[in-house]
Formats: sequence, structure tokens, C-alpha cells
Amino acid sequence: MKIVHSCHGKFHHQDLARQLHRLGVLHTFFTGYPRFKLKNLNVPWNKVNTFPWLEVPYYAGMRYGLLNARLRREMEWQVHEVFDRHVARQMPEADAYIGLSCASLRAGRVIKQRGGKYLCDRGSSHIRYQDRLLAEEHDRHGIPYISIDRRVIEKEMAEYEMADAILVPSEFARRSFIAEGVPESKLRKVSYGVDLRRFSPVGAPEAGRFDVLFVGAASLRKGVPDLLNAYRMLRHPRKRLRFIGAVTEEVRAFLQRACGSDPSIEILGPRPQDLLREIMSTAHVMVLPSIEEGLALVQAQALACGCPVIASTNTGSEDLFTDGIEGFVVPIRSPEVIAERLQWIADDRDLQSDLHEAALRRAQAIGGWDRYGESILSAVRNLADERAQNIECQHVACDARGPVNE
Repeated sequence: MKIVHSCHGKFHHQDLARQLHRLGVLHTFFTGYPRFKLKNLNVPWNKVNTFPWLEVPYYAGMRYGLLNARLRREMEWQVHEVFDRHVARQMPEADAYIGLSCASLRAGRVIKQRGGKYLCDRGSSHIRYQDRLLAEEHDRHGIPYISIDRRVIEKEMAEYEMADAILVPSEFARRSFIAEGVPESKLRKVSYGVDLRRFSPVGAPEAGRFDVLFVGAASLRKGVPDLLNAYRMLRHPRKRLRFIGAVTEEVRAFLQRACGSDPSIEILGPRPQDLLREIMSTAHVMVLPSIEEGLALVQAQALACGCPVIASTNTGSEDLFTDGIEGFVVPIRSPEVIAERLQWIADDRDLQSDLHEAALRRAQAIGGWDRYGESILSAVRNLADERAQNIECQHVACDARGPVNE
């Protein structure tokens, strides 16, 4: 079997490319990353096709604040479109193609025209479901919302329709597609893995204090205002809340006001994974109250460091851990519930220990990326088997009817 895989960014796709190569089925990996950024890919160069000509300027513009909202929106669209066209032009003969949503419509059409299977990889909820949730959240906080680009929505809808299967990472994401009318039979749920070599305990939480951690891009989408409200309700003499990751403009004012009134709140910005592992290992709990995301990898990373997690149902948490065992699963927009769970953990040393040990066991059960790659390959092979069975059934039916013209 030969599989082509593409992703203009990184996400979990470099891990998937590595796994497909390990399993002996990767024909070509198309990426928007330049070669110097792929030193740890561990895939032979003759299987890698790089196309960084828009991706690099886009991220450079983002990093240095050179893009206003309008230019950023247009460049995002062009990154997807131009990359998709490149993959479609260069598409080799293969049995299947796995492409990231919004950047694989043309390439998917090419592989299907050649008799192969097209799997659309959607890392979040259904795009219309996502757009609606985000609009509601902005309205909830009185912040103007710029809808997802209509061109992006229309393209993703076309991809969903054309794809032989849609890959989703969590039960939350799967439910969102069903709610939007996508046939359940078209969905393949495969949860991400965790790199157990890079995430493991390297310390322990300090006794006598209570450290709460948030990891990710601080935004309305990630439920930051709900976390701040919950933290204000928490009662502990030595509490601390640390934010790891970039801060979006929409929540900057929330965080500035919170830090101004409470010095125990710290904004540390992005941190490398080695330091992140240390921070996770010494935190008492990580909280992720997201309004919408497919499956937040930081949850599995925290569990692997022995850090229990409080997360909303819309983070993929249900696929990673059990409520009350390794952490707590809470509804979206529920700061009071989050505060209650935080207080339970802060007040009970035995509960802290139980959650810590259960988190470590669960991380081992989730497994590394090997299991993820094998599950993806199984999904592709099942599609190929279905196609073979359909062809065989057509031949049998044809034989039973006999020649059409006699």
C-alpha cells in the first residue's frame, strides 16, 4: 500500500508522516515547512516534498506583527489554496491520500479520479459548528466576532462531502459532525498519542502551595475568562496561576486586569518543551476550559508528567481520561464547577496523590504515536477493503445479469 500525506503546517502531521514511514506505507509527505525545520522528522528526504514559499512569509509576518487582520485573513487563505494546488499538481500514484482540511480539496479530487481513497483530516469540530460556538462566545463577552472566512467554510464543506472518510480526534469532534448532518459511517475517530520520551515527571508539586497551570494560546476559544473567574473563587493562602503560551488580543485586557489585581497570576509566554515538562511536573493541576477544540495534546502531555487535568467536554478530554480518576471533565462555560473541582484538589492531599498516580498510569495506557499511526493505517486499509468488496459485488452482479447486448 502507498499513502500520500500532506499538511502545510505542523500540528500532529509530522508525527503521522513519521509513523506512516515506520509502517512502510508512506510514499510522499508534502509539507509547508522548509527542510532546515525538518531535522527531527526522521523520514528519508526522497519521500519529503517541501513547499514553504508562502508558509514561511506568513509565519514570519505573524511573529513580527507585520500582518493586520485583513492581510492575515487573506494570507491564511492563500497558504491553504496554493499548497493544495501544489499537492494536486505533484500528486503521485498512490492507494490513498490523507490531507488536512481546507488544504486538500484539489489533491483529494485527483486521488479519487485515479481510483484512490481520500481521507480528510479535521483536527477540530465541524467548521460550521466551530464558527457558531465561537460567535456565541464572543457575544457572551461583548467582543465583536469576525466569522471564519466564507471561502474556508465552503471549501471544507466540499471536502467533507467528497472525502471517503473524515478523520476526527475525539468524541466531541465526532458529535459535532453528526449534529451537522454528516453520516456517522463517514467518520473515523482516531485520538492522538503522546511522546512519552519527551514528557515524564521531572519534579513534584511543592507542598504547602497550590499551583494551577494553563497551557496553550490564551484566547476566548480556550475559555480563559472562565478560568480567571474560577481562580478568583479558589481559596488558598499560597495559590498561583501560570499561563504558558501566546496571548491573543481578544483576552489581553482580561489578563492585564487580572494580573493587576492579583499578583499570583503570571503570564510566562511560550516555553520550550523541556521547560514545559518541568512546569507540568511541578503543577498541582492543569485547567483547560476550552469552548472548542478537537483534542488538546497538552492534556496527554500533562498526564504523562503526573499532572491531573480539569478540562471541558469540548477539548477531547473524554477520550483521554475518566472524570474523577485522573482529573475532572466539566461543562463549557462553567467557572463555578471548575472552582469547586480546584477547591477539592487544593484541600485534599490524598486526592492530589491519587490523581497524580492515576494520571501517570493513564498516560501509559494512551500510548505513544505508534498506536496512533497503526490506527490510521487500519482506517485506510478498511476503506481499501470496502472498495475491493464493492468492486467484487459489482462484478458478481454483472455476471448474474449476463451480457447486456446479445
